[in-house]
Amino acid sequence: MKKLIECVPNFSEGRDMNVIKQITDEIGKVDGVKLLDVDPGATTNRTVVTFVGSPDEVVEAAFRAVRKAQELIDMRGHKGDHPRFGATDVCPLVPVSGISMEETAEYAKKLGERIGNELGIPVYCYENAASEEKRRNLANCREGEYEGLGEKLVNPDWKPDFGPAEFNESVARSGATAVGARDFLIAVNFNLNTTSTRRANSVAFDVREKGRVKREGNPITGKPVVDENGEQVRIPGTLKGTKAIGWFIEEYGIAQVSMNITNLAQTPLHVAFDEVSEKAHARGIRVSGLEIVGLVPKSAIIDAGKHYLSKQRRSLGIAEPEIVKIAIKSMGLDDLKPFVPEEKIIEYVLAAENAAPKLVDMTCSAFADETASESPAPGGGSISAYMGALGASLATMVANLSSHKAGWDDRWKEFSDWAERGQAIKDDLMRLVDEDTGAFNLVMDAFKLPKSTPEEKSARSAAIQNATRYATEVPFRTMKRAFDAFDLIRAMIDQGNPNSITDAAVGALCVRSAVIGAFLNVRINAAGLKDKEFASEVVARGAEIEAAAIATEQELLSIVNARLA
Repeated sequence: MKKLIECVPNFSEGRDMNVIKQITDEIGKVDGVKLLDVDPGATTNRTVVTFVGSPDEVVEAAFRAVRKAQELIDMRGHKGDHPRFGATDVCPLVPVSGISMEETAEYAKKLGERIGNELGIPVYCYENAASEEKRRNLANCREGEYEGLGEKLVNPDWKPDFGPAEFNESVARSGATAVGARDFLIAVNFNLNTTSTRRANSVAFDVREKGRVKREGNPITGKPVVDENGEQVRIPGTLKGTKAIGWFIEEYGIAQVSMNITNLAQTPLHVAFDEVSEKAHARGIRVSGLEIVGLVPKSAIIDAGKHYLSKQRRSLGIAEPEIVKIAIKSMGLDDLKPFVPEEKIIEYVLAAENAAPKLVDMTCSAFADETASESPAPGGGSISAYMGALGASLATMVANLSSHKAGWDDRWKEFSDWAERGQAIKDDLMRLVDEDTGAFNLVMDAFKLPKSTPEEKSARSAAIQNATRYATEVPFRTMKRAFDAFDLIRAMIDQGNPNSITDAAVGALCVRSAVIGAFLNVRINAAGLKDKEFASEVVARGAEIEAAAIATEQELLSIVNARLA
């Protein structure tokens, strides 16, 4: 698996797009790095940038961006509502795939050392890259902000991990930078129907993990309560793994609760939204929507969509775009500006950048035309997978109709579970549509390999055999996955909305045809294999599945025809 890390630097400039563009252009100059998102904020005077790539290239791109920010941003004149202490205020690295947190932390330290030594910027390493426990918390590293940096640098307890420990002319301009390694963090702002920062802060203190200071008498002006060690006693907030403050956003004319969710496992996005909404309501305030800063993992949005569908007692077995739409509307993600999933959900952004044309993305007409053309692919294997997907889709439709049927509200979960199973089968078969064509193309490519020398002939023969085996395995997987849909179809015929029984029956026809068609492809490809033991086994197993599919279809059709009679 390729090693990928994400970098999310925050630059202390959110108003001058020329400055922001010059910084992000530096990132774009590094091969192996993809700029995913640029999210400026005028009131905070801060821009959150997101890019991803291989570790060494990400470190190089981050260094160049920090260098350009040092050149263009003068912290001596910076004003904004967000806490900050440097031109590049924070620069976290986040492991995405193929790399551990420990490795990512080492890359963060490598980046911090370069920034400190080559640019003369004080660097504090935080979270998983921290040199000591108190530096793990970003708020501790940034305490005092830019205005208190001169005093902080000369404090032996807060000597920078890298770079100068003095407030010289260069540092006065650049400020300091926090470089860290952390898990995926979601930065969100809850939009409130108030202009009061104090009210927003009250809600933030209700929910954030560290809560608020406990006081004697008046909870706002009373004397802080201290423990036997002289430490202030705190009343913890209700949401684990969160940090939050309240502020007023002039460009929107509203107050917000600004929150970092640092642990999605502890506090999912929808849980945070519901809890902030409840605490705000208790104070006479309404949350009108949620603003996501930067990118968000798809799982956070899907989990939210399913959560709100469940609250409505609606089926969860609907298409992914519909689940995303429910999440958007339920949490008001489009309250202040349009929420475009293809631009805000990290998996969608990455998929769009790396996407090759797919058969399943064609219109029905275009797919039929491509199948009818003189090109040998898509062929019977892809069409079989598509027929299976249609069969599963029909049965899933019946499950969703049954889940929403008037008078059946107490059975919504039963049918929702079936619909989710159907969606999973449908999605797998849709992927097999393109995989089957890809497998065929690999066989064709293998036959085109050179065969001038004995070595080339041997390599060509091995490549043909490997590709042919793969081309046998793919339709066999289609057979098995299509057959899985029969359980769903049977349940819908027996228990589903009786008005849709024929839809489920047509699904059985599609699945039966998918299994038979895929088996034909198994047999013709297996015939070209030198590994006769494997070929014999896969054909024998395929014949069993085919026979079972034919028998099951006949049984189900008999039930349906009897009811129709």
